[in-house]
Amino acid sequence: MIDALIFDKDGTLFDFRASWGAWTQSLLAELAPDLARGRILGAVLGFDAETHEFAKGSAVISHTTPEIAALLHPHLTGISLSALNELMNALSVSAPMLPAVPLRPVLSALRARGLTLGLATNDTELPARTHLERAGVLDLFDFVAGCDSGWGGKPAPGQLLAFARQFGLTPARTAMIGDSLHDLDAARAAGMKAVAVLTGVATHDELAAHADVVLADIAGLGAWIDILATD
Repeated sequence: MIDALIFDKDGTLFDFRASWGAWTQSLLAELAPDLARGRILGAVLGFDAETHEFAKGSAVISHTTPEIAALLHPHLTGISLSALNELMNALSVSAPMLPAVPLRPVLSALRARGLTLGLATNDTELPARTHLERAGVLDLFDFVAGCDSGWGGKPAPGQLLAFARQFGLTPARTAMIGDSLHDLDAARAAGMKAVAVLTGVATHDELAAHADVVLADIAGLGAWIDILATD
């Protein structure tokens, strides 16, 4: 039985490559005056500045915004760490987000089942709320947490446990849905079901051993919940 779902954002609700590829290109354009510098900073981020592809272990996939800034800052001059964080957050707010599925109908159908919906992202909270609002689904979420909301970031379970506490949820009857091992590890640490989706960069084989189920995308959640109810 599942009472609640808490979603990762990037790579889960929104297609990772399309959305954060554009953000990373914009960031490199701001920070790198030439292609050579762009290659260096791209390598730090695990992003190919020429092909616009992410490496499997890219910091953009799994790290919080302050963690990404801390990785970049030693390779930069003329910008403070706080200013770099501000720039990254500003670019994040304006980043074009491409939904992985038609979000409004999928999430509305899940709410119609009586499920409580939450969001836990390693992005900061303001951009997360902005992206949900632009996608027309912010009102469907009962809880939104970013890495700066007071509970840390994933793979630690703080955001997930805060969601459970706030709504009186039983973790074992709650599922965390995400596209990365950070998401699945957070789910396990919180005592929640771990649901992997393939709308990020990681493959089925990379995720399967860490998940209760691997779905193509979040549109498959309803059918999975129905299967659980019959077990």
